[in-house]
This record gives sequence, C-alpha cells and structure tokens, in this order.
Amino acid sequence: MAKEISGFVKLQVKGGQANPAPPIGPALGSKGVNIMEFCKQFNARTQDRQGKVLPVTITVYIDKSFDFIIKTPPVAAQLLEATKIQKGSDQPNRKRVGSVTWEQVKKIAEEKMPDLNCFNVDSAMNMVAGTARSMGISITGER
Repeated sequence: MAKEISGFVKLQVKGGQANPAPPIGPALGSKGVNIMEFCKQFNARTQDRQGKVLPVTITVYIDKSFDFIIKTPPVAAQLLEATKIQKGSDQPNRKRVGSVTWEQVKKIAEEKMPDLNCFNVDSAMNMVAGTARSMGISITGER
C-alpha cells in the first residue's frame, strides 16, 4: 500500500549547496522532515550541477519520510547565464540589456522541455522567447 502524503514543499536551491539555513531549514522543519538528511541526499544528487539554481519538489509523508524531484533550472536563470548579465531590465519594453540567438533559445527550450506544458520544441521556443522579452533580452538571427 502507498504511503499517505502529508504535504508538498517547493524550493529553489543551488545545486550541491543545500544547508539547513533558511529557506530550507524552516520550510522542512515545519513539516517535521529531517533537514540534514534532505541536505545530504540533495547535495549528493546535484554534484554535477554545482551552483545552478534548481527547483525541487519535496513530497512529505505522514511518517515524516520524504521523496524529492529535482527539475531543470528556470528559463530566466538559463537566459541570464547565456547573456552573461546579472539581472533583467527594469524597463523591458524600453531598455534592452542583452541578446541571445535563436540557436541559444532552441537549446534552452530543448533542455527545459520535460518541465514545460507543451508538446513540441517550437512551442517551447515561444515560451522561452516570451520570458526573454519580459526580461528585456532581445533575440537575434533567423528562426
């Protein structure tokens, strides 16, 4: 028989750098989860993605045990990494802060495909392009 679920916790944690400090400690402590056990397991599973922001969904069960799913980095973080800028524009419709090519957009869309709610790469590219537009990043080249 399956375990009964107590709740879910969603966090964004840097890969390989989970520690019991906020925001992880308070979020898991309120659910009664062993914080150090989560940190050890998360750091072990994310050694190859050191320093990248990774969304994680933690399923907490009634007996205080847990499972977690690590997702791909957010599109905004990948766009910032591709353009080598610190943050998006404060006025995205007026001031552009960087640019990416359609090839980079396609690469990000293909990497993010499992976590998006679309069926083909073209739709995923439109989603990534929309995020870029809202961050003040222009897209150059031909599609």
